[in-house]
Amino acid sequence: MKSKFLLNYLPLLLVLFISSCQESQKAEVKRPNILIAISDDQSFAHTSINGSKLIQTPAFDRVAREGILFTNCIAASPGCAPSRASLLTGRYPWQNEQAGQHASEYPKKYVPFPDLLEKAGYKIGYTGKGCDPFNWKIGGRLHNPAGPVYNDIKYTDDDPDGPPANGIHKENYFANFKKFLKEREDGQPFYFWYGAFEPHRSFEKGSGKRLGKDIQLAKVPGFLPDTSVIRNDIADYAIEIEWFDKHLSEMLDYLKEIGELDNTIVIVTSDNGMSFPRAKANGYEYGIHVPLAVSSPKLIPGGRVLDELISFTDFAPTILDICGVTQEGMLPITGKSIKNLLTNTDSTVLKGRDFVFSSRERHSSSRWHNLGYPVRSMRTKQFLLVKNFKPERWPAGAPQMLDKEGKLYPMYGQINPATGMYDYAFTDIDACPSKDFLIEHHDDKKWGKYFDWAVAKRPEIELFDIKRDPMCLDNLATNPDYQVIKDELIAKMDSFLTKTGDPRLVGKDPDIFETYKRYSPIRDFPKPDWAK
Repeated sequence: MKSKFLLNYLPLLLVLFISSCQESQKAEVKRPNILIAISDDQSFAHTSINGSKLIQTPAFDRVAREGILFTNCIAASPGCAPSRASLLTGRYPWQNEQAGQHASEYPKKYVPFPDLLEKAGYKIGYTGKGCDPFNWKIGGRLHNPAGPVYNDIKYTDDDPDGPPANGIHKENYFANFKKFLKEREDGQPFYFWYGAFEPHRSFEKGSGKRLGKDIQLAKVPGFLPDTSVIRNDIADYAIEIEWFDKHLSEMLDYLKEIGELDNTIVIVTSDNGMSFPRAKANGYEYGIHVPLAVSSPKLIPGGRVLDELISFTDFAPTILDICGVTQEGMLPITGKSIKNLLTNTDSTVLKGRDFVFSSRERHSSSRWHNLGYPVRSMRTKQFLLVKNFKPERWPAGAPQMLDKEGKLYPMYGQINPATGMYDYAFTDIDACPSKDFLIEHHDDKKWGKYFDWAVAKRPEIELFDIKRDPMCLDNLATNPDYQVIKDELIAKMDSFLTKTGDPRLVGKDPDIFETYKRYSPIRDFPKPDWAK
């Protein structure tokens, strides 16, 4: 009787068994979600887990504690647009043509990895600032390289939970993320780019102190004067970093609430360093060294601090590798997948890597004929080699510009009545109280050196021991004790740039970047002496 029963129901039992196995396999191969959180202009030192007492970043710290805190992440550029493009393409800025500098075209052929994730079934999108500033429409793209935008939900002026200071954008990043998630199909994996506009300039002057920041807790970098003006400026900067972190915290909590956090790779970083003189737009530590934390409770063993050299070019291959998506359709990727480093299955994936690069060409419109200031920075764990390809140019922009009638403005600019700050001079430095202080005290015996460090012309080669001199103030390039090291690093730099096709070293036109159209406003400057 039992045998007859089994024979009658065996087909049904087999179907149920096979169905159960298939469901089990589906659960096992559930594809991970990706959440990338990118602040705008934040240097590596400015998180509480990295030692800041002024700036509180509980969300970043949470990701770092639950996952991995990387101590040597180097942005692809000290400026936002080329750095973000490198993150999405896996290629250094000099390999991305127009997409290797600010406010130019984003050519369609530089396919970003989110496009591939979308084709593979991922729901993709971004809030805040995407891969910008670029003119991506003229290249034929239908949406920003970071994904379709989710910026519709904004704070009202009377919202008690809205921005605590002027200068902070009205976009409700968390609410837009929540809207994005609710649009997914059941079980659909997602990739989301949270690109805060903060802490990009401008800040509300005095907002840090007004909101309770103790400016005595501000740690002033050695390349800036330690004055109340600078400390207050840093405190204002802190408010904006904490706003970025607040929305990240809300996103993490919501992912946990809906049961998605365990299966989400969370990556938190910044596109380049702080928008202060000699930081952002400079190939030094505070311009290119950025915070990085990565976590995923399900996939990444936590509680680790790693000093491996990480390049922004590594993000694209790593994410595609984790998601099981091939690189087919993208131009050749220069970076390396660090998936096995993240999962702790192979700590040797970066064996043999002893340097990474950062690059800049034109940042803002800051020189005669809209010329840039081309720099390549090569970072090892101990040294930073900087090559300034046009040392005859002003690194922070020209000290004077022309008005609409072609007349010279005063040297170093003039006070703008609307803002109370200096305008026009050294426009590769964002307008800010710190910049004003340096200009106002440029000829002081006590403070003049800080002005020179920020704006004076620089030699072609600079070499810094960043373990001893993280502020990059002691150039060792002419020190006899470091000649062997300098020569070895220069040879490695030239070899890598040649191998990867940098137009500054190979090709018919080393100044090709100067020819790319700028789609943002262009300033007029007097013809420099070296061009006469």
